[in-house]
Amino acid sequence: MLLRVRVTLPDRPGTLGQVARTLGVSGADIVQVVVLERLGGRAVDDFTVVWPGAARVERLLAGLAAIPGVRVDGVWRAIGAPTATGQDAELLAQIAANPTDGVATLVDAVPGLLGADWAVAAVVPLDWASRGGGGTATVGHASWRAPEPPRLPEVTPLRARALTGVDGSHYAVAPFGRAGLVLVVARDHTEPLTAAAFHATEVDRLAQLVRAGAVILGDRLDLVGPPTVTSVT
Repeated sequence: MLLRVRVTLPDRPGTLGQVARTLGVSGADIVQVVVLERLGGRAVDDFTVVWPGAARVERLLAGLAAIPGVRVDGVWRAIGAPTATGQDAELLAQIAANPTDGVATLVDAVPGLLGADWAVAAVVPLDWASRGGGGTATVGHASWRAPEPPRLPEVTPLRARALTGVDGSHYAVAPFGRAGLVLVVARDHTEPLTAAAFHATEVDRLAQLVRAGAVILGDRLDLVGPPTVTSVT
């Protein structure tokens, strides 16, 4: 299976090599490495690895913890290898080519881009601000891996940010800027694996995609709402 491993490590020569060697000794085959941050002598790196299903992840965690200065921020199942930002432009081109299904296209694609489990376009009541915040959001569109019904965090106030639910699941949210529409992306908490929270660079990437999608779709965003329920008599 594919795993995403996020580590914070000293930004000095040799440390990245130690981490890579430890992953290999533990049985992991590295597919890709993405540097999320380099700041103040520390780096945050995402490793996507092929992991033998019969192996115990605890062995991997113990090996990484033994490297001086290295901290494991999360290990979770990956849908696929992380994609470069060039995929963002391709996604926006697909939305522009078929704006009728634009929101659905964005919602279905974002989990793969951000190493998440599922996503939804949630609709917040337009009068949420007059209520002092809050208000129950409804689902306009859900990706194929979303639970039924999706577990939505409190998305108001409407601004791009990362959240962590009471069950340990992690979320990133970004508003479209109209019609009370918000894109919610989730990483589920599933024992024994523990997903990492969304990094600031991932939240920024989500916000940029949502803003660009909103410009392309314009008034079509006003048509997004909860699915129509047809009664059977």
